[in-house]
Amino acid sequence: MKVVRAQRAGFCMGVDLALCKLNDLIENTAERGTIFILGSIIHNPQVVREYAEKGVVTVQSPEEIPTGSTVVIRAHGVAKEIQDELSNRGVHVVDATCPKVAAACLLIERHTADGRTLLLFGEEAHPEVKCLLSYAAGDAIVFDSRDQCAELELDSGRKYCLAAQTTQDKDIFREIIEDLQGREELDITILRTICDATKQRQEEAIRIAGDVDFVIVAGGYESSNTRRLAQVVGAHGTKALHVETANELPLDELRKYPVIGLTAGASTPKEIVDEIQRVLMTLQEDKR
Repeated sequence: MKVVRAQRAGFCMGVDLALCKLNDLIENTAERGTIFILGSIIHNPQVVREYAEKGVVTVQSPEEIPTGSTVVIRAHGVAKEIQDELSNRGVHVVDATCPKVAAACLLIERHTADGRTLLLFGEEAHPEVKCLLSYAAGDAIVFDSRDQCAELELDSGRKYCLAAQTTQDKDIFREIIEDLQGREELDITILRTICDATKQRQEEAIRIAGDVDFVIVAGGYESSNTRRLAQVVGAHGTKALHVETANELPLDELRKYPVIGLTAGASTPKEIVDEIQRVLMTLQEDKR
C-alpha cells in the first residue's frame, strides 16, 4: 500500500491565528482570570478538550460570560450584535475571528448598505453563517444547494448581492453564479468570499483523488470544511471516508486498496494527521 498525503492537510492560517491568540492569553491567565470562549474555538473536539484541560471554559450563550471577564471570539466569528453586547457590559473581548471571515463580513456590510438583499450560499445553522448574516444591512436569504437557489422566487424589481460561506464548494458556487447571471432581469452583485485556502485544499484533494483508490479525510465531524472535502472527493468518483481519529479507521477494509490518499480539514491538528498516516503505513508493512 502507498499513502499519498496532501501538503495542505491540517491547520489553515485562520485557525493558527485563533489558537495563537488563545495561547497568548493562557500564558497571562493570572492577569485575566478565567478565559471563556463563546462556542468551540474551532470545530475539532480533541483541540477543545485540550484547552478545557488548561482551564478554558467553553459556553454556548453570552449570558454565561460574567461581566469583567475575558472572552475569545472563535475563528468562525459571532453575530455583530453579540460582540457589541459583550463589549458594552464590560467583558474584555479578544477577537480571534478568521481574517477571511472578517473580510467577508465587511464585504457583505458594504454591498448591502444600499438596500440589496443578501443571497448567502451556506449552512444556516453554522456559526460562521450566523456571523455573516449579522452584517447584512437588510433582508437576507440563505440556501445550501444549487437546487435550492434555483427554486428561489427572486423579484426583478429588487437588487441582490450573492456571497458564500468561506468554506463552501467553489465549483458549486461557480455554477450558482452562472445560474443567477443567466436570469437577465436580475440586478445582482457577486461577492467572491470563498477562502483561497479552501479552494486550494479542495483542488489538491481532487488531484489526489484522481491518483488513488480511496481517500481518508481527517477532521471533526462538526467541521463544515472537512465534510466538504469528503463530498468533493466523492463527487469526483473516488471513495472517501471522513474520520476524526486513527481509531476510527476500518483497517480490514483499507487493506484492499493499493493506494490511499490522506487529507484533512482546516481545523485538524497535525498530530492527528500524522497518527493516521502512521497507522496506514503499518498496513503497508503488513503486506510485505
